[in-house]
Amino acid sequence: MNLFTARLTGKMVSTEQFEANMHETQLRVIRYRQVEKSPEMAEYLALKQEIESPEFQARKKELMGRKYKETDEGRKTSFRDKLKGTMRMRAYDRAVESPTFQAFLAFRETEDFAKINSLKERLRSPELRMYNMIYRSAFYRNYLKVLNSDELKQLQELEAEINTPEFQESNALWADAKRWQHSEEYKKEQRYVELANSDDIKFFYAQRAEEIDWAELFRPSFEDLMVSNKNWKAGFGYPKAELRDGHSRTSEHQAYNGGRNTFFAEGRMDIETRHESQKALAWDAQKGFIEKVFDYTSDTMNTKDIFAQEEGMFMAKVRSQGDGHHLFGLSTGDTKKPVVALYYYNGKKHQLGLFDGQNTRLVDLDWVLRSMYHVYAFRWTKDELFWYVNNMEVLRIKNTLPKEQMFLLAQSFLPTSEKAGEGKLKVQWVRAYRTVDQKPAAPVEEKPVEEKKEEKKAAPKKATAKKK
Repeated sequence: MNLFTARLTGKMVSTEQFEANMHETQLRVIRYRQVEKSPEMAEYLALKQEIESPEFQARKKELMGRKYKETDEGRKTSFRDKLKGTMRMRAYDRAVESPTFQAFLAFRETEDFAKINSLKERLRSPELRMYNMIYRSAFYRNYLKVLNSDELKQLQELEAEINTPEFQESNALWADAKRWQHSEEYKKEQRYVELANSDDIKFFYAQRAEEIDWAELFRPSFEDLMVSNKNWKAGFGYPKAELRDGHSRTSEHQAYNGGRNTFFAEGRMDIETRHESQKALAWDAQKGFIEKVFDYTSDTMNTKDIFAQEEGMFMAKVRSQGDGHHLFGLSTGDTKKPVVALYYYNGKKHQLGLFDGQNTRLVDLDWVLRSMYHVYAFRWTKDELFWYVNNMEVLRIKNTLPKEQMFLLAQSFLPTSEKAGEGKLKVQWVRAYRTVDQKPAAPVEEKPVEEKKEEKKAAPKKATAKKK
């Protein structure tokens, strides 16, 4: 896999950019979910549903396009004004409003009204002469005609309706040429537009929901920024105590040094391979465990007692320098089962993949500079296994891993088949994620001290039974 070409063509981003993208994605997801659950989003969605409804749009069209004269209020008001505007109705209104005419109507109800037909009486009373003029006028005849007319009855009914608070409110709406701008619907639409143009909601709809869902497909289950050795223990993490965890092999130049060659400083875990003599236990394929004097020391470290997980995503920022083989990956601790290599330098070139006996599958990573950190990732699903360098997928194979948890393993070693020399494996950070449908990976608990003692006592008895 020529990663140099991938970098040149832009298929693989730089490690710095990849980490920045990871951080930006985390912030983007957090903000996306915050906006999604915010009161503003709830208000926006409610307004959106209302405003996009056929009822709202019909109401808007009506308010904006309907002419006042076409409304019921406009028609009734216009008809009322037409009735009031006739000559006979105006004359009637003047009569009703005239104090003199009202005095005449009151006089008409008295006994003295009979005198109006007597000339003698009229000559003696200026007031009677005035009332007589009204009595015999067309003005009075018009009053009587209108008073008993259907026209006046209709006008009075209209006036009664028009003067109700309900009609006045409705009429004020339809008579307003800017009724849409003054309506509650307009206020809702303006608020909807304001929310739609807000930074948060514009951000929300600028995201692709499937990308957010993918970013949230994995939940953090473990993180180590390498500020201390609290998560790491020396050894291979063998499941059985009698396998003497942490031993070296006679086919190697180095003795594993029980964690003393592993250093945590400056936010980094360094496993150093040093040129120094040390006697240690070694496994020989023919002789079993023997003591051997090694010319070099190194370490192998694991998280078996702190963190292990089945399936999910595992990421680490790693590089190495100097001679030797350097591995960072996943293991069950069982030497007969596969080991996942997120990062592997075989003394000559970088590789990653799966160590699995006859089924080992490794891919070469050409042009990976040892002086540069890269983020190596491994995705483990029930069907397939994926390996990535920064953002680029470099290997995909069918899942052949056992159905059990695997822990993190880091080691540096020197095969006797190659020239020995000093070197370092440098791990800046590690992160693990579980899939959404997985239960959280619980830390592996150590057994109580009392149980361990009992197991150690019981082990020889089992061995003796086998000999018999």
